[in-house]
Amino acid sequence: MSATTERPAAGRFLLSSPTSCAAPTPAPEEPVRVVPLVIAAVLAVAASWYVWASYGAKFGALLVVGLLLGFALFHSRFGFTSAWRQLIAVGNGEGLRAHTLLLGTAATLIALIASTGAGLFGVTPKITASPIGLALFVGASLFAIGMQLGGACASGTLFAVGAGQSSIVLTLFGFVAGSVLYTWAYPIFTGWPQVSGFLLSDHVGWLGSWAITIAVLLLVVLVTRVVQARRNPPPVDAVPTARGFARIYRGSWPLLVGAVVLGVLAAAVVLVSGGTWGVTFAFGLWGAKLLQLLGLHPETWEFWQTTSNAKSLSGPIWTDKTSLTDIGIILGAAVAASLAGTWRFRSEIPWRTAVAAILGGILMGVGARLAGGCNIGAYLAGISTGSLQGWLWGIFALGGTWVGLKLRPLFGLTNPVPSDGVC
Repeated sequence: MSATTERPAAGRFLLSSPTSCAAPTPAPEEPVRVVPLVIAAVLAVAASWYVWASYGAKFGALLVVGLLLGFALFHSRFGFTSAWRQLIAVGNGEGLRAHTLLLGTAATLIALIASTGAGLFGVTPKITASPIGLALFVGASLFAIGMQLGGACASGTLFAVGAGQSSIVLTLFGFVAGSVLYTWAYPIFTGWPQVSGFLLSDHVGWLGSWAITIAVLLLVVLVTRVVQARRNPPPVDAVPTARGFARIYRGSWPLLVGAVVLGVLAAAVVLVSGGTWGVTFAFGLWGAKLLQLLGLHPETWEFWQTTSNAKSLSGPIWTDKTSLTDIGIILGAAVAASLAGTWRFRSEIPWRTAVAAILGGILMGVGARLAGGCNIGAYLAGISTGSLQGWLWGIFALGGTWVGLKLRPLFGLTNPVPSDGVC
């Protein structure tokens, strides 16, 4: 296996860097999965119509944004879990560099929205900084360990479930269980040492906040390229794809295209709802509503007695921002996977993989709530709004990823190694 030494063109600065061999040629796409496509499309259209007609344009639009997020997440196979694993295990920074384009796109658009006060459906954007303290550090670390065991992050769990990945259904179950565990034990998790959050725009304005964020993101690109050039890792594997125009709706998108589209959609969530994109609050809400259906009373727990949380629990999920986008992601990914011919649900799951999926989900559920968000609600939302919380979340998540990689072999899960043909 010979090393690739040719330097990339300047126009490919964000993504390219030497790898130990050339990336494999993508296989052709498989035939459309008609039955799953029809079911997913009918559900997507019906849900959108119902929400729009019953609860108004704002909530209907949020569900549609969620559908587009699921479509884009699947077709770009946009990974947070795999990106951090590839970087820590073998030094391939392609995924993390794609993160910087996503973050930069979202930061640019959100700065424009927030600085002008633009919003749809009468909303006014509200950008706040989350507290910084022990809960953030512990939560981000636990979340990162969990996503390496569970096989997906928060957004990845949703689009993988929509795409029919059976083991990730167990991860979602664990995610909900961990979120419920946190809300039940909420008094234990409060009162940890912390300081007030730090929002760049409060000190240097939105233009200064944007400029500093972009500068740090470019520094991340540079560092990951240096690391990759020194370690010369295997390339990222290629996924089946269509050719030509059909690639838009049937094939895999270039990673950078997915990053830009997701950045635009993250800003669309702010424009429509007035708040940043989040994922994991909905899991605790779903779990609490399920307990209520079973005759239990989570509404008596301290977590659900705060004003905003009590309002969410007493209302329908169709008026909860995170529930709408989460449901949309699952359905949008199902449509995309069916079009690509990859939707399959397999019932055979090795027992160690199943245990890792549930345990990983539980760790992510607890960790996300401790840290005030996940890879979307804390990392993406934090960095793209100029909040110091987002950068600290990412740093501690990288540390948790290292721990997670050490634990994966205990559950029969593999890690990339330098001698692999792909990572």
